[in-house]
Amino acid sequence: MKFKLAAFADEADSRLDGQISAMRENSVEYLEIRGVDGKNVSDITAEEAREICGRLKEAGLAVWSVGSPFGKIGITEDFEPHMEKFKRGLELADILGAKHIRIFSFYVPHDDAERYSDEVMRRLEAFLAASDGSGITLCHENEKGIYGDNAERCAEIHVNFPKLRAVFDPANFVQCGQETKSAWELLSPYVEYLHIKDALEDGSVVPAGKGIGNIAYILKKYRGEVLTAEPHLSVFNGFEKLEQSGNTNRKYCYPDSRTAFAAAVNALKEILEGM
Repeated sequence: MKFKLAAFADEADSRLDGQISAMRENSVEYLEIRGVDGKNVSDITAEEAREICGRLKEAGLAVWSVGSPFGKIGITEDFEPHMEKFKRGLELADILGAKHIRIFSFYVPHDDAERYSDEVMRRLEAFLAASDGSGITLCHENEKGIYGDNAERCAEIHVNFPKLRAVFDPANFVQCGQETKSAWELLSPYVEYLHIKDALEDGSVVPAGKGIGNIAYILKKYRGEVLTAEPHLSVFNGFEKLEQSGNTNRKYCYPDSRTAFAAAVNALKEILEGM
């Protein structure tokens, strides 16, 4: 396998011990750290970050990227407190040994996104200025509801800021009505790594290769090194609860988080083995 696998292991278990166990069981060597022991990664202390790093090293694992929430606030919300938290996030990433931080381009009104372009760019420029010289690469993820939710606005961001790399998430594009092959052709020069998540036309997240995200096509074109599995698969306790939730997509629902995590990783491996 020419790729190295990372994962959002908090989807397997909220506890670090459980995350380590799930990663080892599924031969995933890198963690995209997002939540640990009930805390978002942006809220952990420096001491906790050192402890996490030590425990991962003991298990032969490492942090690939910080799956941060930076940039996931409204464009009209006060930016300064968020900026201060971002600066602290850079320090935590350094302690954790992460060379990447995933960021977003702020929630904007759906029908009036372009109006806020200048403010989005100002805030992203502030993130980049703060990270300059840190050795950490900032990577913008396309996400529902933010300025960079479609390929065209993502491209606008990267043209403005060549140092800002892309995390390409096919399922997020599907959920925004963006066709993923054309998105890939436009954004591939900027892509640092991939989030492996697939979705059906109705937006339901399914294992890689089971949706319309063109995962296999993108993987064949991808020239990077790391893939992050992000399961987001439905977990249920019995069909009665499944039906009550209104989710009738029984084929890709799982009895617990650990099983869902394994299904997501295995679906990715099946595609890679067939390439």
